[in-house]
Amino acid sequence: MTDTVCAVVVTHRRPDELAKSLETVSAQSRAPDHLIVVDNDDDPRVAELVAGQPIPTTYLGSRRNLGGAGGFALGMLHALALGADWVWLADDDGRPADSEVLGTLLACAARHGLAEVSPMVCDMDDPGRLAFPLRRGVAWRRRVSELRTDTAQDLLPGIASLFNGALFAAATLEVIGVPDLRLFVRGDETELHRRLARSGLPFGTCLDAVYLHPQGGDEFKPILGGRMHTQYPDDERKRFYTYRNRGYLLSQPGLRRLQFQEWARFGWFFLVSRRDPAALMEWIRLRRMGRRERFGRFEYRVDGNHR
Repeated sequence: MTDTVCAVVVTHRRPDELAKSLETVSAQSRAPDHLIVVDNDDDPRVAELVAGQPIPTTYLGSRRNLGGAGGFALGMLHALALGADWVWLADDDGRPADSEVLGTLLACAARHGLAEVSPMVCDMDDPGRLAFPLRRGVAWRRRVSELRTDTAQDLLPGIASLFNGALFAAATLEVIGVPDLRLFVRGDETELHRRLARSGLPFGTCLDAVYLHPQGGDEFKPILGGRMHTQYPDDERKRFYTYRNRGYLLSQPGLRRLQFQEWARFGWFFLVSRRDPAALMEWIRLRRMGRRERFGRFEYRVDGNHR
């Protein structure tokens, strides 16, 4: 009996991009058995778009914006409730590079006995470049060519970008759980990766599959001549979630060892590179919020006052 695959896509106010994503997801040569779309805007236009797909679908419109974390959690749980053996994740601004991605991921997982497998996440405008820089040891990799060290190599074990084309066995989700709603956006995939790594389950990146996504590496600012990087989103809202959630993440088992490096990198970035002590103090404040698990939306302070 063939395993069933449920695709889960989360969207928020990007119907045009979503249409392109769903078109590619639905057109896989090994098509998903069911498509679940979680709409964080409960938009009738999106419901109509989902209903028009050529494969069985479920539309979950949420009247509350659950963020990427809550949206994927809802979709993944719904997929499990439908009896999926595998859950394949995608978002509204990215898409599989071709019609063979899902089949390639399933074959790679079977070949290597993986509990989770991800495609390479590449720049939509330059597929030879990674959409997000990948650190291996102390070196940062930005090009696809830097990942494959052997022509016969098809797997990068123990490293995976989650949510962007990631394929999870249902049994894996029973072990590691689903994304944490409290994180809303930013860092939710890192937190799930932390749980996956600590579970001892085998996972990795399939080097024969590509998921296209808009470039996100511009947030990573080089310091010390490019030997290290710090993440600095230009948008205040993104900085809020990035730094607060990272404060929480680095207080968790499996990531605490990065604390010293974190202080060194951001201390240098704010005091030496930017010469901005006030920004460093704001970074410290947001980290402290996360460490104390003071979660809340950017629009409101923890005490409920409008921000």
